[in-house]
Amino acid sequence: MYSPVRPSVAIAFHSGYGHTAVLAEAVARGAASEGADVVSVAVDAIGEEQWAQLDAADAIVFGSPTYMGTASAAFHAFAEASSKRWYTQTWADKLAAGFTNSGAKAGDKSSTLGYFQTMAAQHAMHWVSLGLQPGQASTTGSEADLNRLGFFAGAAAHSPVDAGPEAVHKSDIATAEHLGARVAREARIFATGRAALAA
Repeated sequence: MYSPVRPSVAIAFHSGYGHTAVLAEAVARGAASEGADVVSVAVDAIGEEQWAQLDAADAIVFGSPTYMGTASAAFHAFAEASSKRWYTQTWADKLAAGFTNSGAKAGDKSSTLGYFQTMAAQHAMHWVSLGLQPGQASTTGSEADLNRLGFFAGAAAHSPVDAGPEAVHKSDIATAEHLGARVAREARIFATGRAALAA
């Protein structure tokens, strides 16, 4: 009988105006609620210490606002810099997941989540989906439903462009917390399995 391993979850994100940072905090709360060790890395201020934290994590959750149909320029710069990890396959077999925010309810957020998935695949990581049915998909649904915007690949949020971070929808925050908790649970399973195989 093997005891469950305490997993480590890193959140690598960029936030242009604070809205995506609210989601990053929610992902962190969700992961911590499942007993994970959590570290948040703002990719526009990343240094060697933060790169080492990502390298050591069992799972990395990518986050960025959606600008012009893709992740922000700051996140793209981070992704390009991660090619050093790709070359050595440093992140191979880690778990990965993603979240994003835009000023429109749809806003081509699927393109950003798809970009994260492709990046994770190039790093030979395992993608963790949101794991929720779409909310507000029937006449009995409401804006309070988890996954109210109906995304599957990751957590997606809509925040008005003329409002600050306090305007991030409560349902979207709760959806991001769900994603963090799901990633932590899956990371525990993977980490415990690896420990058992190594024993």
